[in-house]
Amino acid sequence: MLVAGGPLPTSAPESFLDDFDVAAIGEGEDTIAELVRSVEQGKDFSSVNGVAYKDGGKIRFTPDREFVKDLDDLPFPSRELFDNESYKKYYSKRFGYTITSLITSRGCPFSCDFCSRPVFGTSFRSRSPSNIVDEVESIGSLGYDRVWFADDCFTLKRAHLISACDEMIRRKTKVGWECLSRVDTVDMEVATKMRRAGCVRVFFGIESGNNDVLALMRKQITAEQARKAVCVAKDAGLQVGAFFIVGYPKESDKTVLDTVRFASGLPLDYMSFTLPYPIPGTPLYERVNHNGGVAADDWEEPKSWGLFPHKLLYESSFSEAKLKFAIGKAHLQFYGRRFLGEKGYAIVGTPFERLTDVAFKLMR
Repeated sequence: MLVAGGPLPTSAPESFLDDFDVAAIGEGEDTIAELVRSVEQGKDFSSVNGVAYKDGGKIRFTPDREFVKDLDDLPFPSRELFDNESYKKYYSKRFGYTITSLITSRGCPFSCDFCSRPVFGTSFRSRSPSNIVDEVESIGSLGYDRVWFADDCFTLKRAHLISACDEMIRRKTKVGWECLSRVDTVDMEVATKMRRAGCVRVFFGIESGNNDVLALMRKQITAEQARKAVCVAKDAGLQVGAFFIVGYPKESDKTVLDTVRFASGLPLDYMSFTLPYPIPGTPLYERVNHNGGVAADDWEEPKSWGLFPHKLLYESSFSEAKLKFAIGKAHLQFYGRRFLGEKGYAIVGTPFERLTDVAFKLMR
C-alpha cells in the first residue's frame, strides 16, 4: 500500500491517485494507523476517515478527519531509528553544530496571502511546556547541540512561550534552539526570556519593507514593527534572520527598492530573499492562475549554478532577471554595510546604491 500525505495531497488528492493507493487528507497520525489495520484485516478504506482512494476506477472520499485535540497524546518520533550520526556529521561539517527539528504546535490563525495551511488549519493547538521540554531533552540525549522549533510561529502565544522557556530554565536544558517568529510577538521581556532559555537564533518572516505591500500580503504587521523586533532581539543577545519576497503581484519599482533598502539596512545576521511562489490553494495562486495555473514541472529547481536559483512561475510585470538583480543588489548592500561600516558605506555604498537604483528602474 502506497500512501501520500501532506499539504498537496490534502489540497488536491485526486492528482496523486494514479501513483498512490490512498491520499491522506489532513492530519495523518490516526489515519495511517487505521489504514494499516484495514489492510491487515482485509477491509477496504471506506471506514477510514480523511482519505481519498480509487474504487473500481472511481475516486471516493471518506468523511473529514477531526484534528488531534490534545497534541500531548502523540508519541515522540522514534529518532533512535534514524542514522543520527550521519545527520550530525553533515550539520557539523556544514554549520559547525548539530541540529534536528521538532514541532510544538499546529494551526495558524493568520491568513497571509501566500501561505498554505491545508493540513493543520487555522485553529491553534499547542503541546504542554513539560511535554515540549521532554522532547528537547530526548533530542539532547542523542547528542544534538540544537533543536529547530519548526512551528509556523513558535512565539505566537506569549504566556505559553514564557512557560516553555521557564521550564527549560528550570530543568537547565543544555540544548540550544532556534525558531520562527512574527515581529508583533516579540518584545524585550520575551526576547530576554528566550535567550535565558537557550535560544540562539530567531527568524522573522518580514517579507516586505513597504507597508502597502505588507497589507497586500495580509501580513498584519508594519515595517516599523519589523525594525523594532529585529533590534529588540539583537539587544537581547539573539542572532536574527529574516525572510523577504520581491516582485509580489501589483508591486512597483519603488516598493521593491523600498524592501531592498529596508532589508539591507537592518542589523541582521542572516537575510534571505525569494520570488513569490504561488502555492496551490492560496489567494496568491488564485490571483496569478488566470493563464491556466503553474505546471507541476515548473516547481523543479533550476539546473543552473546561479547564485539565486529562483524561478518566476507566472506572468509578471517584472522579469526574472530584474528581480534577481534586486536580490543581488540587496545582498551587496547588506554585506557592504557589515564590512565597510557606516562611514565606509557612506563613501562607497551610497553611490553604489544610487547607481543600481537607476539601473534597476531601467531594466524590464
